[in-house]
Amino acid sequence: MTSRILAPEDIAQRSDLRALYESAFPDEERIPWNDLLRLVREMPLEFAEYRDGEELLGLTIVYPRPRLSWFWYFAVPEEKRGRGIGQRILSAFLARYEGRSVVLDMEDPAQPDAPNPEQRRRRRDFYLRNGFRETGVGRTYGPVAMTILLRGDDTFTQADYSEITAELFRLWRPLGVMHNA
Repeated sequence: MTSRILAPEDIAQRSDLRALYESAFPDEERIPWNDLLRLVREMPLEFAEYRDGEELLGLTIVYPRPRLSWFWYFAVPEEKRGRGIGQRILSAFLARYEGRSVVLDMEDPAQPDAPNPEQRRRRRDFYLRNGFRETGVGRTYGPVAMTILLRGDDTFTQADYSEITAELFRLWRPLGVMHNA
């Protein structure tokens, strides 16, 4: 498996990346593709692809910051899930960020009306097995309750989350979908 952080012009030319991004995340949990491409040009985002030859195995998008890096997106094609590929990608990702704290927001498994509670539990357990821990911080994006996980020695508070999202909102603002949990 090879991984590579892509330049914005490279991302725009790879239709398989767009297809994976748009199929892996529901509309209410993703930034529209053209907005994402603009953000990759305007923010110091690291958009990485993971491949076996020409075959796309996955992608990660992270917002590296001095204190806490924000792990925005992580996707593996559905037909490749359950084969250890996600574990290999996450291990490569974590090696790249070794010694730095990383936060991620994911669908909250405790959301009472969640349509996919078992999938959410498996996803949370995957991250917990890989050194992430729950922070007790949450946020709601439209109808989806999110929980924040952290890997590293740092702490993460609701104020930290407001600060990190404010950096995003200076350049992009979802239309009425962000609420404090």
